[in-house]
Amino acid sequence: MKLYDTRTRTVETITPQRERHLTLYACGPTVYRDAHVGNMRTFLLTDLIARLAGLHGWHTTVVQNITDVGHMADDTGLGGVDEGQGDGEDRILRQAEHEGRGALAVARHYEDAFHRDLAALNIHPADHYPRASESIDDMITLIAELVDRGHAYVGGDGSVFFDARSVADYGALSGNRLDDLRPGHKFDADIDSTKRFHADWALWKKAPETRTQLVWDTPWGVGFPGWHTECSAMSLKLFGTSIDVHTGGIDLRFPHHEDERAQSNSVTGTDVVRHWVHAEHLLFDGRKMSKSAGNVVLVDHVADRGMDPLALRLAFLQHRYRQQMNLTWAVIEGAQTTLDRWRKNVAAWATSPSAPIPDDLQQEFLSAVDDDLDTPRALQVLRSVERDSNLTDGARFEFFAWADRLLGLDLVRRVGQATAADPLPDDVLALAAERQEARAQRDFATSDRLRDELAARGFTVTDTPDGQVIDRSDA
Repeated sequence: MKLYDTRTRTVETITPQRERHLTLYACGPTVYRDAHVGNMRTFLLTDLIARLAGLHGWHTTVVQNITDVGHMADDTGLGGVDEGQGDGEDRILRQAEHEGRGALAVARHYEDAFHRDLAALNIHPADHYPRASESIDDMITLIAELVDRGHAYVGGDGSVFFDARSVADYGALSGNRLDDLRPGHKFDADIDSTKRFHADWALWKKAPETRTQLVWDTPWGVGFPGWHTECSAMSLKLFGTSIDVHTGGIDLRFPHHEDERAQSNSVTGTDVVRHWVHAEHLLFDGRKMSKSAGNVVLVDHVADRGMDPLALRLAFLQHRYRQQMNLTWAVIEGAQTTLDRWRKNVAAWATSPSAPIPDDLQQEFLSAVDDDLDTPRALQVLRSVERDSNLTDGARFEFFAWADRLLGLDLVRRVGQATAADPLPDDVLALAAERQEARAQRDFATSDRLRDELAARGFTVTDTPDGQVIDRSDA
């Protein structure tokens, strides 16, 4: 597996520090609104890396944080889908005021929507979803250690700032140099006169008296965390001092990931993240998504147009993750057409005798996805398999079912499965288990014989990326 490392600016071989166990940390959503399709393209990146690790026989541990406090409207100075730089309000609190309900109620609403969107795009859930609001003690511990080590200091108003000049290689991730940055560039919403240097950023912010939600009492007074503090605290708590791959959108490279890297490395004395991998920007109809342009697209909008959200996933796969993509409704509709055709073909091929996957085609597919997730080339392999008249239908089926373990397009539909109220007979379960073992041993002759025996008993078998599904023929 090779991926482009943002820090080294090269495509590097990914070797897990723990043998055959890849650790992945993904920057998750700030839950003050529905995630748009550009966000979902970034979240898909983590899913593809984890699925590819699975094809290699590796285990994975995936952590994706939930930011439900501390992300200010102008933390980056780059604007967002809302456009403009805001006025320094916490995004969650601003939305809570707009909706007329509590901040955490707002956060949980959009967090639930985020998980529904992940499921709609067949993005596997992470192993852990730590919330910033539930990790305050870890942040306080982190900040105190940074102060003790001389990397942070308490400002005059009680806010705690990170000393950017205390990190010798600050800018290694983004390419920015402290000497070249000007005070006008906003690292953080708080441009405070008590800072020692304009590029320092707030680890903990003193809360104004008017702020009554999402505040905590600390050794430095009542306040709330800085956005950058959160990922350092949560990732160090769950992974310790080493993370194999850290993912996120390219817009997070600076300042969020640059600052996170400085914090984590300073408190541990080591380079915590071994590889930084970023997804590029998504445009819609040639423009950045924004409310004013009226082109903010959500996953639900795809379904509202009568299309499978997995057509959106296929549209993303048709472009490299680190290339800027221009998405249009025509592109999604074209992907839906391809998805329908492949599912129809796979359903027809599933009734044919099984056959081994040709090694050369399997290696060609793996070579593509191992090469920095070249999913467009991998899809071309599927198209060549679809057209190759020298391949049997059984071989085509086996190839598509295997490749879908990474593509996640639900090419093999699961229908008619027995329920707890109507379980399969024991003898049928025994035959199914025997057939499963035969397939595992690549004994396709025995597998097909057992399929025919099950059919004679009134049961059909469908092979899926997750195993075989036994249906009653009259279901």
